[in-house]
Amino acid sequence: MNPKGEKPKSKISASRKLSLKMLLLTRACEDLEREIQDREEEKVRYLGEKLPPLQMSGLSMVDLQGLCKQLHTKIDVVDEERYDCESKVNKHNKDIHELKLKVQDLGGKFKKPALRKVRVSADEMMRALLGSKHKGSMDLRANLKSVKKEDSKQDKVLTSEVGDWRKNVEAMSGMEGRKKMFDTAGGGQ
Repeated sequence: MNPKGEKPKSKISASRKLSLKMLLLTRACEDLEREIQDREEEKVRYLGEKLPPLQMSGLSMVDLQGLCKQLHTKIDVVDEERYDCESKVNKHNKDIHELKLKVQDLGGKFKKPALRKVRVSADEMMRALLGSKHKGSMDLRANLKSVKKEDSKQDKVLTSEVGDWRKNVEAMSGMEGRKKMFDTAGGGQ
C-alpha cells in the first residue's frame, strides 16, 4: 500500500496480460464448443433409449393400428409432462418476480415525494373527474350568495295563514288519506 494513495504498479507487463487474456478466451471458447457437443451427444443417447427405432416392415394392418395407438398414448403422456413443466416454470418465474419486488420494497430506495397543496376550483375538479361530460359551471359561492327575498316573504305569508297546526295536519304532513286510516285504526282500540 502506497502512502500517497496511488495504484501499485503491476508486476506483469501489458503484453503478458494481453497474452493471458487471449489464452483464457480461447480456452473458454473451446470449453463452450465441447459443452455444446456433449449436449448433442446426450440428446442423441437419450432419444435412442426412450425412442427405439420403429420396425414397420412385415406388420399387418391390425399390428400397425396397435402401434399407432401406442405411439399416440406415449405422445399424450409426453405432452402432459411438457405442459406440467411449462406451468411449473411459469409459476417459478412469477414467484421470482414477486420476490424481486419484495426485495426492492425492503431495500427502501424508493422515497415517497412530498405532497404539495394545490388549489383547485370546483369547476376544474369536476372537469378533471368527468372530462368532457361536465357542462356548465358550478360556482358554489355565487349560489350561496344569491338569496331570493321574494321566497322569504311568501314563507311568512304561508305561516301567518296556517295559524294552528292541528287544524291543517293533512295539508302539512303530505299523508293525504293516511291520517284517516290512522284515526280509524287508533279509534277502534
